[in-house]
Amino acid sequence: MGGIAGIWGRNDPELVRWMSGRLTHRGPDSLGTHHGVDPPVDLGYTRLAVTDIGGGDQPMYSPSGNVLVANSEICNAGMLRGLLGPHRFASRSDSEAILHLLGDEGCGATSRLRGFFAFAMLLEGDLVLGRDPFGIKPLYLADHEGALVFASELKALPDGVTEVRELEPGTVFSAASGLHRYFTLHRQRPLNGSFETHAARVRRALERAVRLRLASDVPVGAFLSGSLGDSAVAALMSRYTGELHTFSVGLAGSRELWAARRVSAHLGTIHHEHVLEPAEVLEELPTVVESLEAFGRDLVRAAVPMHFAARLASRHVKVVLTGVGADALFAGQERHRGIDDPEVLDNAVVESLRSLHDVELRRLDHLTMARGVEARVPLLDLDVVAAALSVPIELRRPGFCSGDKAVLRSAVADLLPHDVTWRDEAGAGGDPGPWDSLWEQVASVIGDTTREHPGPCRSAEECHYHAILGAALGDLDPLMTAISH
Repeated sequence: MGGIAGIWGRNDPELVRWMSGRLTHRGPDSLGTHHGVDPPVDLGYTRLAVTDIGGGDQPMYSPSGNVLVANSEICNAGMLRGLLGPHRFASRSDSEAILHLLGDEGCGATSRLRGFFAFAMLLEGDLVLGRDPFGIKPLYLADHEGALVFASELKALPDGVTEVRELEPGTVFSAASGLHRYFTLHRQRPLNGSFETHAARVRRALERAVRLRLASDVPVGAFLSGSLGDSAVAALMSRYTGELHTFSVGLAGSRELWAARRVSAHLGTIHHEHVLEPAEVLEELPTVVESLEAFGRDLVRAAVPMHFAARLASRHVKVVLTGVGADALFAGQERHRGIDDPEVLDNAVVESLRSLHDVELRRLDHLTMARGVEARVPLLDLDVVAAALSVPIELRRPGFCSGDKAVLRSAVADLLPHDVTWRDEAGAGGDPGPWDSLWEQVASVIGDTTREHPGPCRSAEECHYHAILGAALGDLDPLMTAISH
Protein backbone atom coordinates (compact mmCIF):
# COMPACT_ATOMS: atom_id res chain seq x y z
CA MET A 1 0.00 0.00 0.00
CA GLY A 2 1.03 3.59 -0.48
CA GLY A 3 1.21 6.18 -3.24
CA ILE A 4 2.49 6.01 -6.80
CA ALA A 5 3.70 8.69 -9.19
CA GLY A 6 5.50 8.81 -12.49
CA ILE A 7 6.26 10.36 -15.84
CA TRP A 8 6.33 8.70 -19.26
CA GLY A 9 7.70 10.17 -22.48
CA ARG A 10 10.65 12.03 -21.01
CA ASN A 11 12.96 11.67 -18.05
CA ASP A 12 12.56 13.94 -15.05
CA PRO A 13 13.69 12.14 -11.90
CA GLU A 14 13.66 15.35 -9.85
CA LEU A 15 10.03 15.96 -10.74
CA VAL A 16 9.04 12.42 -9.77
CA ARG A 17 10.87 12.75 -6.46
CA TRP A 18 8.90 15.94 -5.84
CA MET A 19 5.64 14.22 -6.81
CA SER A 20 6.44 11.29 -4.52
CA GLY A 21 7.24 13.70 -1.72
CA ARG A 22 3.70 15.04 -2.00
CA LEU A 23 2.45 11.52 -1.24
CA THR A 24 4.50 10.63 1.83
CA HIS A 25 1.36 10.66 4.00
CA ARG A 26 0.16 7.67 1.95
CA GLY A 27 3.40 5.81 2.49
CA PRO A 28 5.51 7.07 5.39
CA ASP A 29 7.63 3.92 5.73
CA SER A 30 9.87 4.08 2.64
CA LEU A 31 10.40 5.81 -0.71
CA GLY A 32 11.54 4.07 -3.88
CA THR A 33 12.18 5.30 -7.42
CA HIS A 34 12.98 3.86 -10.85
CA HIS A 35 14.79 5.69 -13.64
CA GLY A 36 14.70 4.24 -17.14
CA VAL A 37 16.15 5.82 -20.27
CA ASP A 38 14.96 3.55 -23.09
CA PRO A 39 12.04 4.08 -23.02
CA PRO A 40 12.16 7.27 -20.94
CA VAL A 41 10.24 6.70 -17.70
CA ASP A 42 10.56 7.64 -14.05
CA LEU A 43 8.49 5.98 -11.32
CA GLY A 44 8.05 6.78 -7.65
CA TYR A 45 6.51 4.88 -4.75
CA THR A 46 5.86 5.76 -1.12
CA ARG A 47 5.19 2.71 1.01
CA LEU A 48 2.84 1.95 3.87
CA ALA A 49 4.34 -1.34 5.05
CA VAL A 50 1.53 -3.80 5.78
CA THR A 51 2.67 -7.15 4.34
CA ASP A 52 6.26 -8.46 4.25
CA ILE A 53 7.53 -5.49 6.23
CA GLY A 54 11.20 -6.10 5.47
CA GLY A 55 10.95 -7.45 1.93
CA GLY A 56 8.11 -5.71 0.14
CA ASP A 57 9.70 -2.44 -0.94
CA GLN A 58 9.00 -1.10 -4.41
CA PRO A 59 9.67 -0.67 -7.29
CA MET A 60 9.64 -4.42 -7.96
CA TYR A 61 11.62 -5.95 -10.81
CA SER A 62 11.24 -9.16 -12.79
CA PRO A 63 14.21 -11.03 -14.30
CA SER A 64 12.98 -9.99 -17.76
CA GLY A 65 13.19 -6.29 -16.89
CA ASN A 66 9.56 -5.46 -16.11
CA VAL A 67 9.09 -2.88 -13.35
CA LEU A 68 6.10 -2.36 -11.03
CA VAL A 69 4.84 0.21 -8.55
CA ALA A 70 1.45 -0.66 -7.10
CA ASN A 71 -0.91 0.69 -4.47
CA SER A 72 -2.71 -2.58 -3.92
CA GLU A 73 -4.10 -5.34 -1.78
CA ILE A 74 -4.45 -8.44 -3.94
CA CYS A 75 -6.70 -10.85 -2.05
CA ASN A 76 -6.04 -13.81 -4.36
CA ALA A 77 -2.26 -13.33 -4.36
CA GLY A 78 -1.76 -16.70 -2.65
CA MET A 79 -3.67 -18.53 -5.35
CA LEU A 80 -1.86 -16.64 -8.10
CA ARG A 81 1.48 -17.36 -6.48
CA GLY A 82 0.75 -21.08 -6.66
CA LEU A 83 -0.27 -20.88 -10.32
CA LEU A 84 2.63 -18.70 -11.39
CA GLY A 85 5.28 -20.64 -9.49
CA PRO A 86 6.22 -19.60 -5.96
CA HIS A 87 9.93 -19.98 -6.71
CA ARG A 88 9.73 -16.89 -8.94
CA PHE A 89 8.70 -14.58 -6.10
CA ALA A 90 11.34 -12.52 -4.35
CA SER A 91 9.02 -11.37 -1.54
CA ARG A 92 5.81 -12.19 0.30
CA SER A 93 4.19 -8.98 -0.94
CA ASP A 94 0.80 -9.47 -2.58
CA SER A 95 1.70 -6.75 -5.11
CA GLU A 96 4.36 -8.98 -6.65
CA ALA A 97 1.57 -11.14 -8.08
CA ILE A 98 0.75 -8.27 -10.46
CA LEU A 99 4.34 -8.18 -11.71
CA HIS A 100 4.48 -11.86 -12.66
CA LEU A 101 0.86 -12.26 -13.78
CA LEU A 102 1.00 -9.42 -16.28
CA GLY A 103 4.52 -10.36 -17.24
CA ASP A 104 3.30 -13.82 -18.26
CA GLU A 105 -0.12 -13.01 -19.70
CA GLY A 106 -0.16 -9.32 -20.61
CA CYS A 107 -2.32 -6.46 -19.36
CA GLY A 108 -5.53 -8.37 -20.15
CA ALA A 109 -4.78 -10.55 -17.13
CA THR A 110 -5.71 -7.61 -14.89
CA SER A 111 -9.20 -9.12 -14.84
CA ARG A 112 -7.84 -12.03 -12.77
CA LEU A 113 -6.83 -9.80 -9.86
CA ARG A 114 -9.12 -9.67 -6.83
CA GLY A 115 -8.98 -6.87 -4.30
CA PHE A 116 -8.11 -3.24 -4.94
CA PHE A 117 -5.27 -1.68 -6.86
CA ALA A 118 -3.87 1.19 -8.83
CA PHE A 119 -0.59 0.31 -10.51
CA ALA A 120 1.97 1.48 -13.03
CA MET A 121 4.05 -1.15 -14.78
CA LEU A 122 6.79 -1.01 -17.36
CA LEU A 123 5.82 -4.10 -19.35
CA GLU A 124 8.09 -5.10 -22.20
CA GLY A 125 8.86 -1.49 -23.00
CA ASP A 126 5.25 -0.30 -22.68
CA LEU A 127 3.73 1.69 -19.83
CA VAL A 128 0.63 0.00 -18.40
CA LEU A 129 -1.60 1.67 -15.80
CA GLY A 130 -4.44 -0.24 -14.12
CA ARG A 131 -7.23 0.42 -11.64
CA ASP A 132 -9.52 -1.96 -9.73
CA PRO A 133 -13.11 -2.64 -10.86
CA PHE A 134 -14.84 -0.17 -8.51
CA GLY A 135 -12.12 2.44 -8.20
CA ILE A 136 -11.34 1.81 -4.54
CA LYS A 137 -7.82 3.09 -5.20
CA PRO A 138 -7.41 6.34 -7.16
CA LEU A 139 -5.13 7.18 -10.07
CA TYR A 140 -4.99 10.51 -11.90
CA LEU A 141 -3.40 11.17 -15.29
CA ALA A 142 -2.42 14.43 -17.01
CA ASP A 143 -0.37 15.81 -19.86
CA HIS A 144 2.70 17.82 -18.93
CA GLU A 145 5.02 19.44 -21.45
CA GLY A 146 4.56 16.67 -23.98
CA ALA A 147 4.77 13.81 -21.47
CA LEU A 148 2.25 11.80 -19.47
CA VAL A 149 2.31 12.21 -15.70
CA PHE A 150 0.27 10.23 -13.19
CA ALA A 151 -0.19 10.08 -9.42
CA SER A 152 -2.39 8.73 -6.65
CA GLU A 153 -3.63 12.22 -5.72
CA LEU A 154 -4.12 15.53 -7.49
CA LYS A 155 -1.79 17.32 -5.09
CA ALA A 156 1.12 15.34 -6.56
CA LEU A 157 0.57 16.63 -10.11
CA PRO A 158 2.95 19.45 -11.11
CA ASP A 159 2.00 22.95 -12.19
CA GLY A 160 1.25 23.33 -15.87
CA VAL A 161 -0.69 20.10 -16.37
CA THR A 162 -3.50 19.82 -18.90
CA GLU A 163 -6.09 17.17 -19.72
CA VAL A 164 -6.34 16.04 -16.09
CA ARG A 165 -8.52 12.94 -15.70
CA GLU A 166 -9.04 9.87 -13.59
CA LEU A 167 -8.12 6.46 -14.90
CA GLU A 168 -11.57 4.92 -15.02
CA PRO A 169 -12.35 2.02 -12.67
CA GLY A 170 -12.15 -1.36 -14.36
CA THR A 171 -9.72 -0.22 -17.05
CA VAL A 172 -6.09 -0.50 -18.01
CA PHE A 173 -4.24 2.09 -20.05
CA SER A 174 -1.42 1.13 -22.38
CA ALA A 175 0.81 3.84 -23.80
CA ALA A 176 1.11 1.69 -26.92
CA SER A 177 -2.53 0.74 -27.47
CA GLY A 178 -4.70 3.10 -25.40
CA LEU A 179 -7.51 2.44 -22.93
CA HIS A 180 -8.98 -1.05 -22.47
CA ARG A 181 -11.93 -1.99 -20.26
CA TYR A 182 -11.55 -5.33 -18.50
CA PHE A 183 -14.56 -5.05 -16.17
CA THR A 184 -18.10 -3.79 -16.67
CA LEU A 185 -20.77 -4.09 -14.00
CA HIS A 186 -24.14 -5.29 -15.25
CA ARG A 187 -27.42 -6.34 -13.71
CA GLN A 188 -27.33 -9.98 -12.64
CA ARG A 189 -29.81 -12.65 -13.59
CA PRO A 190 -31.78 -13.29 -10.37
CA LEU A 191 -31.35 -16.72 -8.83
CA ASN A 192 -34.18 -18.84 -7.54
CA GLY A 193 -34.57 -19.46 -3.83
CA SER A 194 -36.23 -18.23 -0.70
CA PHE A 195 -35.33 -15.03 1.12
CA GLU A 196 -33.44 -17.14 3.67
CA THR A 197 -31.49 -18.91 0.93
CA HIS A 198 -30.37 -15.61 -0.56
CA ALA A 199 -29.39 -14.23 2.84
CA ALA A 200 -27.30 -17.34 3.50
CA ARG A 201 -25.58 -16.97 0.12
CA VAL A 202 -24.70 -13.36 0.88
CA ARG A 203 -23.43 -14.38 4.32
CA ARG A 204 -21.09 -17.02 2.89
CA ALA A 205 -19.66 -14.62 0.33
CA LEU A 206 -19.16 -11.86 2.90
CA GLU A 207 -17.53 -14.20 5.41
CA ARG A 208 -14.98 -15.26 2.81
CA ALA A 209 -14.37 -11.65 1.73
CA VAL A 210 -13.73 -10.57 5.31
CA ARG A 211 -11.36 -13.48 5.98
CA LEU A 212 -9.35 -12.68 2.85
CA ARG A 213 -8.99 -9.06 3.93
CA LEU A 214 -7.60 -9.92 7.35
CA ALA A 215 -4.24 -10.91 5.83
CA SER A 216 -1.65 -8.52 7.25
CA ASP A 217 1.63 -8.41 9.14
CA VAL A 218 0.35 -5.47 11.19
CA PRO A 219 -2.76 -5.11 13.40
CA VAL A 220 -6.12 -4.81 11.63
CA GLY A 221 -9.03 -2.89 13.15
CA ALA A 222 -12.53 -1.87 12.06
CA PHE A 223 -14.47 1.34 11.66
CA LEU A 224 -17.69 1.17 13.65
CA SER A 225 -19.90 4.08 12.64
CA GLY A 226 -23.12 2.48 13.83
CA SER A 227 -24.14 1.68 10.25
CA LEU A 228 -25.27 -1.81 9.30
CA GLY A 229 -22.36 -2.25 6.89
CA ASP A 230 -19.70 -1.44 9.47
CA SER A 231 -21.47 -3.52 12.12
CA ALA A 232 -21.74 -6.55 9.82
CA VAL A 233 -18.06 -6.41 8.87
CA ALA A 234 -16.91 -5.95 12.48
CA ALA A 235 -19.10 -8.84 13.62
CA LEU A 236 -17.57 -11.19 11.06
CA MET A 237 -14.05 -9.97 11.85
CA SER A 238 -14.58 -10.74 15.52
CA ARG A 239 -15.10 -14.41 14.64
CA TYR A 240 -11.68 -14.71 13.01
CA THR A 241 -9.49 -12.37 15.03
CA GLY A 242 -8.43 -12.33 18.63
CA GLU A 243 -8.10 -8.77 19.86
CA LEU A 244 -10.18 -6.44 17.68
CA HIS A 245 -9.92 -2.66 17.93
CA THR A 246 -12.94 -0.68 16.72
CA PHE A 247 -13.18 3.06 16.08
CA SER A 248 -16.16 5.37 16.25
CA VAL A 249 -16.70 9.11 15.86
CA GLY A 250 -19.87 11.09 16.40
CA LEU A 251 -21.67 13.85 18.21
CA ALA A 252 -22.83 13.67 21.80
CA GLY A 253 -26.24 12.06 22.00
CA SER A 254 -26.20 10.76 18.44
CA ARG A 255 -27.74 7.42 17.51
CA GLU A 256 -24.65 6.34 15.59
CA LEU A 257 -22.51 6.49 18.75
CA TRP A 258 -25.17 4.57 20.66
CA ALA A 259 -25.28 1.85 17.97
CA ALA A 260 -21.48 1.61 17.81
CA ARG A 261 -21.26 1.18 21.57
CA ARG A 262 -23.95 -1.51 21.49
CA VAL A 263 -22.14 -3.46 18.78
CA SER A 264 -18.76 -3.12 20.47
CA ALA A 265 -20.12 -4.35 23.80
CA HIS A 266 -21.90 -7.23 22.08
CA LEU A 267 -18.76 -8.31 20.20
CA GLY A 268 -16.32 -7.60 23.02
CA THR A 269 -14.07 -5.31 21.00
CA ILE A 270 -11.53 -2.85 22.33
CA HIS A 271 -13.47 0.26 21.46
CA HIS A 272 -12.08 3.73 20.81
CA GLU A 273 -14.48 6.64 20.56
CA HIS A 274 -14.16 10.33 19.85
CA VAL A 275 -17.02 12.73 20.57
CA LEU A 276 -16.80 15.72 18.26
CA GLU A 277 -17.03 19.35 19.30
CA PRO A 278 -17.95 22.17 16.90
CA ALA A 279 -14.73 24.07 17.61
CA GLU A 280 -12.48 21.19 16.57
CA VAL A 281 -14.53 20.55 13.44
CA LEU A 282 -14.02 24.17 12.41
CA GLU A 283 -10.32 23.94 13.21
CA GLU A 284 -9.83 20.76 11.17
CA LEU A 285 -11.86 21.78 8.10
CA PRO A 286 -8.80 22.99 6.15
CA THR A 287 -7.10 19.63 6.67
CA VAL A 288 -10.28 17.80 5.63
CA VAL A 289 -10.56 19.83 2.42
CA GLU A 290 -6.88 19.38 1.54
CA SER A 291 -7.07 15.63 2.12
CA LEU A 292 -10.37 15.20 0.28
CA GLU A 293 -9.33 17.32 -2.71
CA ALA A 294 -12.90 18.55 -3.12
CA PHE A 295 -14.87 21.63 -2.09
CA GLY A 296 -18.54 20.68 -2.46
CA ARG A 297 -20.43 21.47 0.74
CA ASP A 298 -22.03 18.06 1.18
CA LEU A 299 -18.81 16.26 0.24
CA VAL A 300 -16.77 18.11 2.83
CA ARG A 301 -19.40 17.74 5.55
CA ALA A 302 -19.64 14.00 4.96
CA ALA A 303 -15.84 13.69 5.13
CA VAL A 304 -15.52 15.14 8.62
CA PRO A 305 -16.37 11.94 10.58
CA MET A 306 -14.01 9.91 8.37
CA HIS A 307 -11.19 12.37 9.02
CA PHE A 308 -11.50 12.04 12.77
CA ALA A 309 -12.06 8.27 12.61
CA ALA A 310 -8.89 7.81 10.55
CA ARG A 311 -6.92 9.97 12.97
CA LEU A 312 -8.22 7.91 15.88
CA ALA A 313 -7.45 4.60 14.16
CA SER A 314 -3.93 5.65 13.16
CA ARG A 315 -2.91 5.67 16.82
CA HIS A 316 -3.55 1.93 17.08
CA VAL A 317 -3.57 0.17 13.68
CA LYS A 318 -2.38 0.52 10.09
CA VAL A 319 -5.31 -1.34 8.51
CA VAL A 320 -9.07 -1.06 8.99
CA LEU A 321 -12.00 -2.87 7.45
CA THR A 322 -15.14 -0.90 6.68
CA GLY A 323 -18.71 -1.50 5.55
CA VAL A 324 -18.60 1.08 2.76
CA GLY A 325 -20.74 -0.07 -0.16
CA ALA A 326 -23.61 -1.60 1.80
CA ASP A 327 -26.10 1.15 0.97
CA ALA A 328 -25.29 1.10 -2.74
CA LEU A 329 -25.27 -2.68 -2.99
CA PHE A 330 -28.47 -3.37 -1.05
CA ALA A 331 -30.61 -0.45 -2.28
CA GLY A 332 -30.22 1.52 0.94
CA GLN A 333 -29.38 4.92 -0.52
CA GLU A 334 -31.82 7.81 -0.39
CA ARG A 335 -32.00 7.79 -4.19
CA HIS A 336 -33.42 4.24 -4.11
CA ARG A 337 -36.40 5.16 -1.97
CA GLY A 338 -39.63 5.76 -3.80
CA ILE A 339 -38.64 3.80 -6.91
CA ASP A 340 -41.53 1.40 -7.48
CA ASP A 341 -40.52 -0.06 -10.84
CA PRO A 342 -38.27 -3.12 -10.20
CA GLU A 343 -36.27 -2.67 -13.40
CA VAL A 344 -35.65 1.00 -12.70
CA LEU A 345 -34.56 0.16 -9.15
CA ASP A 346 -32.23 -2.59 -10.35
CA ASN A 347 -30.62 -0.18 -12.80
CA ALA A 348 -30.33 2.46 -10.08
CA VAL A 349 -28.45 0.03 -7.82
CA VAL A 350 -25.98 -0.80 -10.59
CA GLU A 351 -25.48 2.89 -11.32
CA SER A 352 -24.90 3.55 -7.60
CA LEU A 353 -22.13 0.97 -7.59
CA ARG A 354 -20.58 2.36 -10.76
CA SER A 355 -20.45 5.85 -9.28
CA LEU A 356 -19.12 4.92 -5.82
CA HIS A 357 -15.58 5.86 -6.82
CA ASP A 358 -16.48 9.47 -7.47
CA VAL A 359 -17.53 10.35 -3.92
CA GLU A 360 -17.70 7.63 -1.28
CA LEU A 361 -14.59 5.66 -2.25
CA ARG A 362 -12.56 8.79 -2.91
CA ARG A 363 -13.51 10.03 0.55
CA LEU A 364 -12.56 6.71 2.12
CA ASP A 365 -9.20 6.50 0.37
CA HIS A 366 -8.10 10.11 0.70
CA LEU A 367 -9.14 10.58 4.33
CA THR A 368 -7.67 7.29 5.58
CA MET A 369 -4.45 7.46 3.58
CA ALA A 370 -3.93 11.03 4.78
CA ARG A 371 -3.34 9.39 8.18
CA GLY A 372 -1.33 6.42 6.89
CA VAL A 373 -4.22 3.97 7.32
CA GLU A 374 -5.23 1.39 4.71
CA ALA A 375 -9.00 0.88 4.45
CA ARG A 376 -10.28 -2.41 3.04
CA VAL A 377 -13.77 -2.86 1.61
CA PRO A 378 -15.06 -6.46 1.79
CA LEU A 379 -18.58 -5.55 0.63
CA LEU A 380 -17.14 -4.69 -2.79
CA ASP A 381 -15.54 -8.10 -3.20
CA LEU A 382 -16.68 -9.33 -6.62
CA ASP A 383 -18.22 -12.48 -5.13
CA VAL A 384 -20.18 -10.43 -2.58
CA VAL A 385 -21.40 -8.10 -5.31
CA ALA A 386 -22.45 -11.05 -7.47
CA ALA A 387 -24.28 -12.69 -4.56
CA ALA A 388 -26.12 -9.47 -3.71
CA LEU A 389 -27.09 -8.59 -7.27
CA SER A 390 -28.38 -12.11 -7.89
CA VAL A 391 -31.01 -11.59 -5.18
CA PRO A 392 -34.31 -10.72 -6.91
CA ILE A 393 -34.78 -6.97 -6.78
CA GLU A 394 -38.16 -7.44 -5.07
CA LEU A 395 -36.28 -8.77 -2.03
CA ARG A 396 -33.80 -5.88 -2.09
CA ARG A 397 -36.21 -3.00 -2.49
CA PRO A 398 -36.46 -0.42 0.32
CA GLY A 399 -39.35 -1.25 2.63
CA PHE A 400 -39.14 -5.01 2.22
CA CYS A 401 -39.44 -6.55 5.71
CA SER A 402 -40.17 -3.05 7.07
CA GLY A 403 -36.74 -1.63 6.30
CA ASP A 404 -33.94 -1.30 3.78
CA LYS A 405 -31.05 -3.73 3.24
CA ALA A 406 -33.24 -6.56 4.56
CA VAL A 407 -31.11 -9.28 2.94
CA LEU A 408 -27.93 -8.02 4.61
CA ARG A 409 -29.71 -7.52 7.94
CA SER A 410 -30.96 -11.10 7.84
CA ALA A 411 -27.54 -12.40 6.77
CA VAL A 412 -25.89 -11.13 9.97
CA ALA A 413 -28.86 -11.06 12.36
CA ASP A 414 -27.40 -13.82 14.53
CA LEU A 415 -24.19 -11.83 15.07
CA LEU A 416 -25.58 -8.47 16.19
CA PRO A 417 -28.01 -7.08 18.78
CA HIS A 418 -31.56 -7.12 17.42
CA ASP A 419 -32.13 -3.42 18.11
CA VAL A 420 -29.07 -2.53 16.02
CA THR A 421 -29.69 -5.00 13.22
CA TRP A 422 -33.21 -3.81 12.51
CA ARG A 423 -32.98 -0.13 13.45
CA ASP A 424 -33.90 2.61 11.00
CA GLU A 425 -30.67 4.23 9.85
CA ALA A 426 -32.56 7.18 8.30
CA GLY A 427 -30.88 6.55 4.95
CA ALA A 428 -27.19 7.07 4.47
CA GLY A 429 -27.14 10.18 6.64
CA GLY A 430 -27.59 8.50 10.01
CA ASP A 431 -28.95 10.78 12.74
CA PRO A 432 -29.40 14.22 11.13
CA GLY A 433 -30.47 16.31 14.12
CA PRO A 434 -27.15 16.81 15.98
CA TRP A 435 -25.26 17.22 12.70
CA ASP A 436 -27.66 19.89 11.45
CA SER A 437 -27.06 21.83 14.64
CA LEU A 438 -23.28 21.50 14.29
CA TRP A 439 -23.26 22.71 10.70
CA GLU A 440 -25.44 25.67 11.59
CA GLN A 441 -22.75 26.69 14.07
CA VAL A 442 -19.99 26.19 11.49
CA ALA A 443 -21.91 28.12 8.85
CA SER A 444 -22.43 31.03 11.23
CA VAL A 445 -18.65 31.38 11.42
CA ILE A 446 -17.96 30.86 7.71
CA GLY A 447 -20.74 33.15 6.46
CA ASP A 448 -24.02 33.17 4.55
CA THR A 449 -24.60 29.79 2.91
CA THR A 450 -27.79 30.60 1.03
CA ARG A 451 -27.13 33.51 -1.33
CA GLU A 452 -25.90 33.00 -4.88
CA HIS A 453 -22.16 32.98 -5.58
CA PRO A 454 -20.31 33.17 -8.90
CA GLY A 455 -18.21 30.43 -10.44
CA PRO A 456 -18.22 26.86 -9.18
CA CYS A 457 -19.22 27.84 -5.63
CA ARG A 458 -22.87 27.60 -4.67
CA SER A 459 -22.54 29.17 -1.22
CA ALA A 460 -20.19 31.06 1.05
CA GLU A 461 -19.34 27.76 2.68
CA GLU A 462 -18.24 26.27 -0.66
CA CYS A 463 -16.27 29.42 -1.48
CA HIS A 464 -14.48 28.98 1.83
CA TYR A 465 -13.57 25.39 0.95
CA HIS A 466 -12.66 26.39 -2.62
CA ALA A 467 -10.18 28.95 -1.28
CA ILE A 468 -8.64 26.36 1.05
CA LEU A 469 -8.24 23.89 -1.80
CA GLY A 470 -6.75 26.53 -4.09
CA ALA A 471 -4.17 27.42 -1.46
CA ALA A 472 -3.21 23.75 -1.20
CA LEU A 473 -3.23 22.77 -4.88
CA GLY A 474 -2.56 26.03 -6.70
CA ASP A 475 -4.51 26.85 -9.86
CA LEU A 476 -7.65 24.70 -9.72
CA ASP A 477 -8.85 25.39 -13.26
CA PRO A 478 -6.94 22.54 -14.97
CA LEU A 479 -7.91 20.17 -12.16
CA MET A 480 -11.65 20.83 -12.18
CA THR A 481 -12.37 17.89 -14.48
CA ALA A 482 -11.15 15.59 -11.70
CA ILE A 483 -12.47 17.45 -8.64
CA SER A 484 -15.87 16.44 -7.26
CA HIS A 485 -18.00 19.42 -6.29
